[in-house]
Amino acid sequence: MQRPETKARARALQLLYAWELSGRPSIATVVARVAGGFGHRPEGFDRGADLAAKAIAGLPEFDRRVADAAEHWRLDRVGVVEKSILRLALAELAEGATPPRVVIDEAVKLAHWFAGAKAPAFVNGVLDAVAREYGAL
Repeated sequence: MQRPETKARARALQLLYAWELSGRPSIATVVARVAGGFGHRPEGFDRGADLAAKAIAGLPEFDRRVADAAEHWRLDRVGVVEKSILRLALAELAEGATPPRVVIDEAVKLAHWFAGAKAPAFVNGVLDAVAREYGAL
């Protein structure tokens, strides 16, 4: 069984992915669409929606940090899932409430579940570099 925090991160990733693929509407619109798809009405933001909203709010800064840390990769070549995982992890690192190693481990876990075979190593390398730049590691 997964921890509630891990489930919230997976929900946040799914919301951020849906946000990106649906033309970047408001996160509230995406939450309502996803909840409607499962037959419920959204009852406000849970931790997953809150984390996705924070990733969207910090998008320009987070993308800049990813682009700087992703050696030999242009940001536009990074897949939507991988970018979403990195943005969510950077939002959580910026909060400062969760230890950086936990944030990185959870992001790598999401990459194992939702992205390609090479994604976990890529996500780990980028987040390690960014966390060191933040002074978190």
